[in-house]
Amino acid sequence: MEKLNKALIKVQSELKAPKNQRNNFGKYNYRSAEDILEAVKPLLAKNGLSMTISDFIHEVCGIPYVESHVVVSDGQDERSVSAQAGIDPNRKGMDIAQSFGSSSSYARKYAMNGMFLIDDTKDADATNTHGQSSQSSKPSVPSATSDAFQKSIDYLKSAKDKAQAFTMIEGKYGSTFSEKQLGALKKFVK
Repeated sequence: MEKLNKALIKVQSELKAPKNQRNNFGKYNYRSAEDILEAVKPLLAKNGLSMTISDFIHEVCGIPYVESHVVVSDGQDERSVSAQAGIDPNRKGMDIAQSFGSSSSYARKYAMNGMFLIDDTKDADATNTHGQSSQSSKPSVPSATSDAFQKSIDYLKSAKDKAQAFTMIEGKYGSTFSEKQLGALKKFVK
C-alpha cells in the first residue's frame, strides 16, 4: 500500500487541472471531467498508476441518481472514491440520454476531485447560491484556504489510514496551511 500512497501523493501534488470551459451566460470559467482526465493521465502514467471510472444508477424515493466510482491502482493495491449526482429526466432542453450523461459527468468530476484533492471553491458550483440568501454568522475568512482546510478535516475523519491521509494532505496543502492548521490536522492522526 505504501507504493500506491507515495505515487498518489505525487500525482495529487503535481496535478494542475485548468478550467478550460467557459460559461458565457454566467461569465465564468470551469473545469470539466474531461479537463481533469486530460491533466491527470500523463501523471498517472509517469507514476505507474492506472485509473478506472464506473457509473452505477440508483434510485431513492423515486429520484434517480448516478454514483460514479474512481479507482486508482498500482497493480497491487487500489484506492477508490465515489460521488453522486441526481438525474432530472425532465430537464428542459435535454433528452433522457443527455440528462443521464450530464449527471454522470458531474458525478465523475467530483469523484476525481475527491481522489486528487482538487479544490473547486472558485467554480460556479461552489459559489452558486441557487437563489438562496448568502447570509452567514461565520466570520469571513479566505474561502479557498478555509474550504480546503474543511475538506481536509472531512477527508481525515473518513480515512481508514489517517497517517497516509495526512501525508497526502500535507503534500498538497503543506505550503498553503499555517503551522496551526497543520497541527490541528495532525490531531486526527493520533
